[in-house]
Amino acid sequence: MFSRHSYLVVPTQTSVVNFPATMSPPSTAVVYDQHGPPDTITRVTKIPPVEMNENEVCVKMLAAPINPADINRIEGVYPVLPPTPTIGGWEGVGEIHSVGSAVMAFSPGDLVIHAAYLSGTWQTYVVEDQSLWYKIDKNTPIEYAATISVNPLSALRMLEDFVALKSGDTIVQNGATSIVGQCVIQLARIRGIHSINIIRDKPESDKIKEKLIKLGANKVFTESELEVKGVKNLLGDIPKPSLGLNCIGGNAANMVVKFLKQGGTMITYGGMSKKPITISTPYFIFKDISLKGYLLQEKNLDEAQYRCSIDHLLALVRAGILQYEYNF
Repeated sequence: MFSRHSYLVVPTQTSVVNFPATMSPPSTAVVYDQHGPPDTITRVTKIPPVEMNENEVCVKMLAAPINPADINRIEGVYPVLPPTPTIGGWEGVGEIHSVGSAVMAFSPGDLVIHAAYLSGTWQTYVVEDQSLWYKIDKNTPIEYAATISVNPLSALRMLEDFVALKSGDTIVQNGATSIVGQCVIQLARIRGIHSINIIRDKPESDKIKEKLIKLGANKVFTESELEVKGVKNLLGDIPKPSLGLNCIGGNAANMVVKFLKQGGTMITYGGMSKKPITISTPYFIFKDISLKGYLLQEKNLDEAQYRCSIDHLLALVRAGILQYEYNF
């Protein structure tokens, strides 16, 4: 039923006829009552109209992505799980359908995304307090509006929050073809920061390298190309990285660490290989590296920082400066 690759779900909208402003239209939702394989435990169900209070808005969902974290939540293997039964989906974009009598910040037709990380975007209509929604520019492409608040935001915050990077510095990352990876390359390029990128060995590796370089990558290596004792000669005149980003784990994490400069930091934000990170002792004793973890939900961005970050990213999207593909 669901792919493990990110793509957009565009809800089939229910016909709306003669519903009073204080009631939402009936909705269709993807629901699961227990954790397990998504193709067997999810179901599509009808949700009756909901009475709205004066501070709530009803949002007609336009598009919502399915990404690996959504699948992991359904399977029950993600660290943060909503109580069941629940409606799937943690991000998406919608249009204001109706507003409560005390709502002044929104009007029908406004384009909105969640201002917090809440479950339940896989439904045709959502009723929630107005404080949980954030209005965005109507000129924003729907596919970017629906996906901006997790992967691109993670890329921006990891570049901003751990190491004081400046123009001329270098970062290294594995998982470079992911949406986070693609965004890291472009956001680094904008700031004049070099990026070293590690990809998995595939028959089309040369084409993938070319695409990443067009995005702004300085160096792209396959994992097999890094099966060498030292990597210094691979850098040319690029400085050693002070920041590394790891979303795979296992040996791919070791490859990130190999590049780090003295006192460098590696941030782990995923474990796609499902293998542990085992770092050789000398990297700690002689290179004084630091290992840290990152989970966007635990960052607890205040409202101002969240909105500033989202506005910045969407402005880059509308200017054609930030782009990403789902099947790279």
